[in-house]
Amino acid sequence: MRGKIGSLVLCALIVTSGCLEKSPPDMDGDGIHDSEDADMDGDGWENSVELSCTSDPNDGDDIPTDTDGDSVCDILDEDDDGDSWTDAAEQECGSDSVDVDSTPEDLDGDWTCDELDEDADGDGLPNEWEIERGFDPMDSESFMACHGISVFCLRTYDDFTFPETHNAYSTIEDQVLVGVNHYTGLQRQWDGGIRAFMVDSHHRNYDNTSAEDVRFCHSTGQFFHPCNFGEVDSFQWLNLLNSLMNNSSGDVVTLLIENYVPPSHLQFLFNETGMADRVYTHTLGEQWPSLGDMVLGGKDLVVFWEQSQNDEYPWLHDFGMFGWTTNYAEGSKEEMSCTVHRGDGSQPVWHLNNWLSSIYGLPDPVLANEVNEYETLLNRTLECWEEMDNRPTFVAVDYWEEGEVTNVTITLNKMSHWSDEVPAHP
Repeated sequence: MRGKIGSLVLCALIVTSGCLEKSPPDMDGDGIHDSEDADMDGDGWENSVELSCTSDPNDGDDIPTDTDGDSVCDILDEDDDGDSWTDAAEQECGSDSVDVDSTPEDLDGDWTCDELDEDADGDGLPNEWEIERGFDPMDSESFMACHGISVFCLRTYDDFTFPETHNAYSTIEDQVLVGVNHYTGLQRQWDGGIRAFMVDSHHRNYDNTSAEDVRFCHSTGQFFHPCNFGEVDSFQWLNLLNSLMNNSSGDVVTLLIENYVPPSHLQFLFNETGMADRVYTHTLGEQWPSLGDMVLGGKDLVVFWEQSQNDEYPWLHDFGMFGWTTNYAEGSKEEMSCTVHRGDGSQPVWHLNNWLSSIYGLPDPVLANEVNEYETLLNRTLECWEEMDNRPTFVAVDYWEEGEVTNVTITLNKMSHWSDEVPAHP
């Protein structure tokens, strides 16, 4: 009897202790109930990930495919083989997205495969552009540069800003005595980056008026011949410019001539100096060509003159018909404006005149420094660009050595629109 009572007591204790309850499932035996286990089958992949990767979270032998072993299954991995090229890019480029040794061809290393890259060799010139002009789009050494940078070759003539010297020949170096506009002559101006030049053509005096007598002189008053206080041999000056252009690569040059000689004499001057061969003739109303095409065509010189268009000499472009200028020689920078002073304001080519005159009507290096200072000149050009909704083609100054006209144009040419972020000071 006592044994029976003891058995009953033991059973009661077992029942009340819960030892007869069924244990919760723990598939991988890691001591975490399956209902709470993020990785029920213990294969190292979370249940939710396995469901997304189409493997069975209840089967430790069924794991997601992970080609590159980065713990992101191929279905979710944008780069299955871990070669740094996305699967989508590899599919577009024809390489195997699950073979780390199969990568797209990328000549310039810009992560755009050659098949899709518009500039495969990374030289700044589009493949199609290069092919059309005889360059190899798969060779970064086969290219051209304009004004030192390849992408500038794609710019049209009117979509580039050239630094310009007013009365470029009227310098102390050239021994001009009165009305000096600059310290240094053509060689130094060229070396400093000037690529547009204003010149005045006269005969050397009232008696010597043949084509051989064309000189660059600056009038200082009605009582004296313009060459009385200094003259520059126009033949020597243009010969030097021709030589400088021959020894450069990809630069386009502009001349604006205030002319007082017959056009036939200018033709003689340009023929004698070899410059006639490189003069570009523009047709009014047509789009200006790219700098690259001008250079490749051997027509890298544009000439304007301050006279009416003459059909016998179409290369002498009437500056007022083919372009326009702002006012000039104001007394202070506050008087300067951006509006049309002379010429056809609808034309895209224009001169931003940026020089002041002293109370005596002469160029002044102190005033030049005031308006040629980098921030001052840059801000004015940007304001005029915005106001006229047209990039200045030329920024013309006196005493180019004062201030930073060439650095200003470098900055401007890095911009496509006046509203772009202004690049750092060169």
